[in-house]
Amino acid sequence: MAYCLSVVTPAPNYFSHRCTSYLRTTSRSLRVRAVQDNEGRRRLVDIIRLVPDISRNYFRSPSRRALFGGISLLGGFYVAQTISLSFGALGVNDVIAAVICVLLTEYVTRFYYSRPKVTFPLALLNNFKMGFTYGLFIDAFKLAS
Repeated sequence: MAYCLSVVTPAPNYFSHRCTSYLRTTSRSLRVRAVQDNEGRRRLVDIIRLVPDISRNYFRSPSRRALFGGISLLGGFYVAQTISLSFGALGVNDVIAAVICVLLTEYVTRFYYSRPKVTFPLALLNNFKMGFTYGLFIDAFKLAS
């Protein structure tokens, strides 16, 4: 008999009752059980299925949402500065890079405002776009002075 570890949700009767032992993790939302047979679901599939619920619970806190929104905003600023620096230093394809940046920004804006309900990943994408636009404006002001 081979023993394997499986991650299960707190819901009762998720696996069969042929488990040999229980191991508690630091989080109250997950339990790790040692399963004795191979009749249950695969371990990797169980973990992949748990990721959306875990992330949804993780991002319920307003402070975490604000933190990742700020990280997204600063990430957009960083990408804009990197694109501006790389194409500005080369002096090649500046117009094409500007057109691609404007088209991506406009597409994200249209995508964001056409949705009836704003989800958290969509808000992160919009924050990235705002940081990207802000970074391009700041770089344009640096070049103008």
